[in-house]
Amino acid sequence: MRLNTIKPAEGSKKDARRVGRGIGSTLGKTCGRGHKGQYARTGKGKVKAGFEGGQMPLQRRLPKVGFRSRTAASAGEVFLYQLAQLKGDVVDIDALRAAGLIATGISRVKLVKQGEIARAMTVRGVACTEGARAAILAAGGSVE
Repeated sequence: MRLNTIKPAEGSKKDARRVGRGIGSTLGKTCGRGHKGQYARTGKGKVKAGFEGGQMPLQRRLPKVGFRSRTAASAGEVFLYQLAQLKGDVVDIDALRAAGLIATGISRVKLVKQGEIARAMTVRGVACTEGARAAILAAGGSVE
């Protein structure tokens, strides 16, 4: 079999109707479109998706739902008890990323008071909640 010898099955393709060729063809003058109206016009037979004839369309009648924050993808949070996984005494974004506590795309981090902190640590370039700040200072650490 060759590509240049392939043909559709016999009778599967019909010849297109020739319109506007006189009364005897049954498709003369208005060419089967009737008189006037939307569907008689050129290029006017279709309406945009969701159009309901001027009635308020469904997608505008229903309430808007949900919200996706643009900043949520780049922000992360770390709990106090997770700081025990850090090797050094300095807590910054690079140290948290190296310990696997935050993903690579995270650029802003906040420490949240959940659990306890056992040793003194220095926090740099990381936001803290009031409770987390108090716990770090109580353990002998500092927040810069």
